[in-house]
Amino acid sequence: MRKKELQIFVYEYDTLVELSESDQKLIIAAREASENAYAPYSNFHVGAALILENGVLIKGNNQENADFTDGLCAERVALFYANANYPNSKVEAMAVTAKNSNGLVKEPAQPCGSCRQAIVEAEVRFNHPIRLILDGANKIMVVDNAESLLPFAFKPVVLG
Repeated sequence: MRKKELQIFVYEYDTLVELSESDQKLIIAAREASENAYAPYSNFHVGAALILENGVLIKGNNQENADFTDGLCAERVALFYANANYPNSKVEAMAVTAKNSNGLVKEPAQPCGSCRQAIVEAEVRFNHPIRLILDGANKIMVVDNAESLLPFAFKPVVLG
C-alpha cells in the first residue's frame, strides 16, 4: 500500500482591492451577472464571469426551474456559452459569487460537483488550468485550477 498526500494551495484575500485589476473586474462582472439570475425558489443568486484567452468576457447566472433538477448553475451557463460560441478559445480564469436576501454571501461561493467536473473538462480539453476566484463578503479565495477543487475528477483517460 502507498499513501499519497494531496496538496491544495488556496490564496485568501480580505478585500477586493487586494486583487489584481483584472481579477477585480472579473468579480465585479460576476456580481453583475448574479443580479440577473432567475432564482425565485431558492433566492440564491449566483453569478459567474470568465475571461477567454482572446480577451472576451462572458457572464452566466443560475437559472432555476420549479423542478429543481432542471435548473442550471451559473458556472456551467457561462462555460457552455463560451464553448458554444468560442470553441477554440481556452478559459483563463473564472470568478464565482453569490448573494441571498441578506446580500453577498459571507463565505466564498464554491462550484457544485457538477460544475467542478465541467470546469475540469474544460481544463482537459485545452490542456490549460483555469484559475478560480471565489467571492464572499468575509474573504475571496483563489485556486490555481479546478482540479484543486476536484482532485479525483472523472477524465477522458478513464474511457480508453
